[in-house]
Amino acid sequence: MRTDAKRRDLIDTAAQILRMDRTSFILDAACKRAEEVIIDRRLFLLDDEAFHRFEQALEANPMRNNECVRDLLARPQPWS
Repeated sequence: MRTDAKRRDLIDTAAQILRMDRTSFILDAACKRAEEVIIDRRLFLLDDEAFHRFEQALEANPMRNNECVRDLLARPQPWS
């Protein structure tokens, strides 16, 4: 990867602190960021009323009877 000396030195300093080489450090950091991006796309926040409606929908169609939820939970995690 090409970068300016200031950024390269910053990365090298952090990698040395963790006793890693530059490539391993960059790959590790990139994978962690990728996980954050994926999780951010899958996490949703609800206000109290929306959460109550969500709970009611789940109770009306329990997981044991909900093929879509079972399929979703059976999928491998992208970062595993």
